[in-house]
Amino acid sequence: MPLPQLIAEDVRELDRLLSDLVSRSEASATMIIDKAGFLIAQAGDFEQFDSTTLAALAAGSFAATQGMASVVSEPNFNSVYQQGENFSLLVQNIETDTLLMVVFAAEVSVGAVKYFSNAAVPLLARQFLAARKRNPNATIDLATLNMENSSEFFRKVAQK
Repeated sequence: MPLPQLIAEDVRELDRLLSDLVSRSEASATMIIDKAGFLIAQAGDFEQFDSTTLAALAAGSFAATQGMASVVSEPNFNSVYQQGENFSLLVQNIETDTLLMVVFAAEVSVGAVKYFSNAAVPLLARQFLAARKRNPNATIDLATLNMENSSEFFRKVAQK
């Protein structure tokens, strides 16, 4: 799934929004993932979690939920909530290619997490839209990245 080309300004704003969400919602951690399961940005405490694996599994869970939506003739379920004994997860759709995942302690109110996540999603979507508008033809499909030779993906930005 192609993502817009993100520049340093985009990444700083995404990081700021994620950090703000962690602070406001009392979540343990937040992350932005693409729908193929690749981690784009994260904030918070990930010492207890493998964020790469968690991102891939969350994307799969969201895709399965979309399949269930179609079975019950629902055009779209925009979130997935997983409640656990120690931690819970909320995965929400940001825009066509990205998801927001919030990891929070079981004692934190899911209502508060949803409230602050619902406020963050349009701001995150706006940043992705700005990146798409900046250069509509510059997209990145992380699923096609050759991990053995990533030099095409990681190019040095020209100094101004």
